[in-house]
Amino acid sequence: MPADARSVILSAIRSANGQATDLARAELDYAQTPRTYTQHSSLSRDEVQTLLAERLVDYNANVVPCTADQIPSAIRNALLHHNAHRVLVPEDLPRHLLPDGFEVTPDHNLSPSELDRFDATVTLGALAIAETGTIILEGVAGQGRRAATLVPDVHICVLNVEDIVTNVPEAFARLASAATLPLTFFSGPSATADIEMTRIKGVHGPRYLHILLLQNAT
Repeated sequence: MPADARSVILSAIRSANGQATDLARAELDYAQTPRTYTQHSSLSRDEVQTLLAERLVDYNANVVPCTADQIPSAIRNALLHHNAHRVLVPEDLPRHLLPDGFEVTPDHNLSPSELDRFDATVTLGALAIAETGTIILEGVAGQGRRAATLVPDVHICVLNVEDIVTNVPEAFARLASAATLPLTFFSGPSATADIEMTRIKGVHGPRYLHILLLQNAT
């Protein structure tokens, strides 16, 4: 469990410092650590959504606000933009989200070489952090396996605006119940640079990222 692992790490640090290695003391020390950093935000929901969109666009992601009935057409537009026809989806992704006219395949624990045959993947998102422009997947219903979101060149992610928080402390508070799940954090499409600072996209994940922000009906 994460709490046990944390205790072991803290005890190892205390031992290296010549101090006591009592796990209960290590846990108490952790709980009593002052946390003076900002843990809550005063931004409005609209401001938080705007901040997230700005961060994602700055990372070269495409952000599209959508109502529920606009999701299929937004997915269609993203797929056509990249000439993507072979689409991978989690087994439990709601099918009403998907447009017609594409070769859609559910992920049945496909191998990396099989995943590489797909042009794009469509998933749901669990949470987003506005300040860092980070999307989080929990690997549960509709969100798929980590490998299935990393191998195809295009990732289209549907995220409810209610699942946007302002900062990292707020995100981890929301994720407390998911601590044992295989969480995936990503900020924009994959990008890296070599020693000559040549920017290369798609090395460690999808080359193109589309975030569809699902607006609640008013």
